[in-house]
Amino acid sequence: MSAAMIKEFRLPDLGEGLTESEILSWKVAVGDTVALNQVIAEVETAKAVVELPSPFAGVITALHEQPGTVVEVGKPIVSFEVEGDDGGPSAGGPAQAETAKREPNLVGYGAIVEASGRPTRRARTVAAPAAAPAAAQAPAPAAAPVAGPVATAAAERVEPTAPAETAPTNADERPRSTPPVRKLAKDLGVELTAVTGTGAGGLITREDVQNFAGGGDRTAVGAPAGAAPAAGVGGIIQGERETRTPIKGVRKLTAAAMVSSAFTAPHATEFLTVDVTPTMELLARLKASRAFEGFKLTPLTLVAKALLIALRRQPSLNSRWEEASQEIVQFNYVNLGIAAATPRGLTVPNIKDADRMSLTELSTALTGLTETARAGKTSPAELSGGTISITNIGVFGIDAGTPILNPGEAAILAMGAVRKMPWEYKDEVALRQVMTLSLSFDHRLVDGEQGSRFLADIGAILADPGMVLAMV
Repeated sequence: MSAAMIKEFRLPDLGEGLTESEILSWKVAVGDTVALNQVIAEVETAKAVVELPSPFAGVITALHEQPGTVVEVGKPIVSFEVEGDDGGPSAGGPAQAETAKREPNLVGYGAIVEASGRPTRRARTVAAPAAAPAAAQAPAPAAAPVAGPVATAAAERVEPTAPAETAPTNADERPRSTPPVRKLAKDLGVELTAVTGTGAGGLITREDVQNFAGGGDRTAVGAPAGAAPAAGVGGIIQGERETRTPIKGVRKLTAAAMVSSAFTAPHATEFLTVDVTPTMELLARLKASRAFEGFKLTPLTLVAKALLIALRRQPSLNSRWEEASQEIVQFNYVNLGIAAATPRGLTVPNIKDADRMSLTELSTALTGLTETARAGKTSPAELSGGTISITNIGVFGIDAGTPILNPGEAAILAMGAVRKMPWEYKDEVALRQVMTLSLSFDHRLVDGEQGSRFLADIGAILADPGMVLAMV
């Protein structure tokens, strides 16, 4: 015989030691019956949007976090009612606390859970001033404003799943909100006592704070609901003059990576302008060939192949400087990173073992990688382990730039736009298709000679694809 048990699912570590994730949306609701590995939520890490599969088959009994909440790894996010053995330890009981561990059916789900109990924290109240004890005992008028600001810096986290009837009703109680929301309010200069919470039990959500900061719901505390917002100088209502966006997710990770790279690796950048007319003619012939029918071939495909061929002759550009061990690690494989501009920000997913791929395989991998990145579905595994990268700034009509190295890599190549320009050709001036290549490299790992030869080899292949025969 079996009896129902309550089990909690804690937010897992979704890759490379990430400490937190934001709940973007729930795919289930309380009362829903879910199957093992059914997608129950969509979360955003600092690297990617990830779908969370259910580690249990059962019924959803509670969703502990609201969409938009940043949750630390290891915190419970959802509870399930599952079938269990009679006489077994109940959820949260002492026996389970001793034996609870990570479920074996999911990979990468963080540290072993040492306890399954979830402490309940009550809302703190602001102590009344010692000099006015009598005033604290007298009932305050319903519409009276809060006297003085409410301190929020040391507020405890209030559980968003608390029943609505337990929401604070005393004007002296601290507004219900989560730590990320309090930080957002502080960054935006919003006093939480003036914000009306729309979440469960009166919880103030991220959207409530952002709406208030944007000019919505600015009725003063204790003022009638229909009161007009305060007017500015001369009776004119002041509009929003600036927009503040919290630094989080991909933008936060990208910023940290770029700062780390720029101030750790000594960058050197070289430029080479090449007549790529023969490569563009080759591209046209390949597209018309039956052998490449159905494959998406672009200038990026051929530049990537040229880079992979040139890298065999200059392997120092496919290496990493390890400061801790004081070693230079040279890779005998190539995980080719492709910088992708997405709605969530810049990401650099990579193609594993790109050096072993044929042109058609490389084309297929590039197409899949860019489509996945633009859809925001890139997995953490695809964003880690890169050895060298390409950024295609030509799609934005840019000719050249000084790309910043992806952390842990020795080089990055920027390919500019293909432009028709007057060019010297067979001792005459002709209209040719020209591209500028920009190569940044880590000068600790790559000497100027090696970087120059590498860039020259790529240029030689693009100027005359037949040169590949002399290089392999």
